[in-house]
Amino acid sequence: MAKYTKLVPRFIAYAKEETRSDENSQTIPSTRSQVEFGKKIAAQLKGIGLEKVHLSEKSGYVFAVLPSNLESNAEVKKIGFIAHMDTADFNAKDVNPQIVKNYDGKSVIKLGNGHYELNPQEFPNLKDYKGHDLITTDGNTLLGADDKSGVAEIITAVEYLTEHPEIKHGEIEIGIGPDEEIGTGADRFDIADFGAQIAYTVDGGPLGELEYETFNAAQAKLKIKGKNVHPATAKGVMVNALQLAVDFHEQLPSNEVPEKTDGRQGFFHLVQLNGTVDEAELVYIIRDHDRAKFEARKQLFREIAAKMNNAAGQKRLMLDLKDQYYNMRTVIEKDMTVVELAKRAMKNLEIEPVIYPVRGGTDGSKISFMGLPTPNLFAGGENMHSRFEFVSVQVMEKAVDVILEIIKIAADQNN
Repeated sequence: MAKYTKLVPRFIAYAKEETRSDENSQTIPSTRSQVEFGKKIAAQLKGIGLEKVHLSEKSGYVFAVLPSNLESNAEVKKIGFIAHMDTADFNAKDVNPQIVKNYDGKSVIKLGNGHYELNPQEFPNLKDYKGHDLITTDGNTLLGADDKSGVAEIITAVEYLTEHPEIKHGEIEIGIGPDEEIGTGADRFDIADFGAQIAYTVDGGPLGELEYETFNAAQAKLKIKGKNVHPATAKGVMVNALQLAVDFHEQLPSNEVPEKTDGRQGFFHLVQLNGTVDEAELVYIIRDHDRAKFEARKQLFREIAAKMNNAAGQKRLMLDLKDQYYNMRTVIEKDMTVVELAKRAMKNLEIEPVIYPVRGGTDGSKISFMGLPTPNLFAGGENMHSRFEFVSVQVMEKAVDVILEIIKIAADQNN
């Protein structure tokens, strides 16, 4: 019998809630569906018995506190656990999870009506899940394990503590936030309102992931103004904005793109191109773990745009560069206590910590720079942001175990 009987039903219920964020919105959170989901989460946390439960108007976060049950809490650090409620920019309506019991590690898994499938030849990570119960999509939507698995795991862990008062713990802070997928969720995160002294996002992937090094990240929007005339009389007059877009892109290193890089190699990634002869817009994301290389990448954009404007004799390329987040390692490595605590918890549970530079970011990136060290723990999701997403029930249970073990160790260290 499963140790955490409510974990899977809780996750599936969350997955069925449509909470996709919207980068074009000006509201906080960016979508009304996240507000409604946040209200439901707040009600659940109150029902479990947590205190100071509220939905922050400033940030859109649901905050809650599980009070300490220690006789003296003076020396026990307040630990926070954070997850995000929104899902990525992929179809997230009418999510219909399916469960594959005791997967054999080699069979093809048909998704829904069978138009799509999880094939170990295409997704070799499936071979790691022999004997696991897998929750998948039906092929029409994403699953939302990023990061509703994290939401479910955190809430299951604090519920378990309320049901087992014999487990001693300090004060635990919970934060369930919006808009992580569009990079704005943590912008208004209120550390004072949250109240933790150290924290973890529960937003990682497979078993054992412990991440405290992320990309430095920026977005570049390039608007190009052309001049459209009839092609019969275009010589010396037409300026094709689409051609200028192509010319700009071809001046970037062709091998420094996501599909040709890994590890600590940074990249330029063209994520959107729209336009006509008259005007065009390109949207890039720029990534690098090394801050100096990151700044050099942004400078290359400025130089190419300036050179092309100079050649045109006027400003036809308008570049808007915006930093999104920075590598949280520069903050966390100053005091590795929060990382060592998680490593010890995993080793106590015979889970080998998997530590490597994240080719992405988490809300913890921004929160760490606000003064609250916040590495990232595994939540179990695989193939995220796609119809091929899945999560292991057993790995989700292990994530709850790790959360509880961190809490126990923190209390034991000071008593």
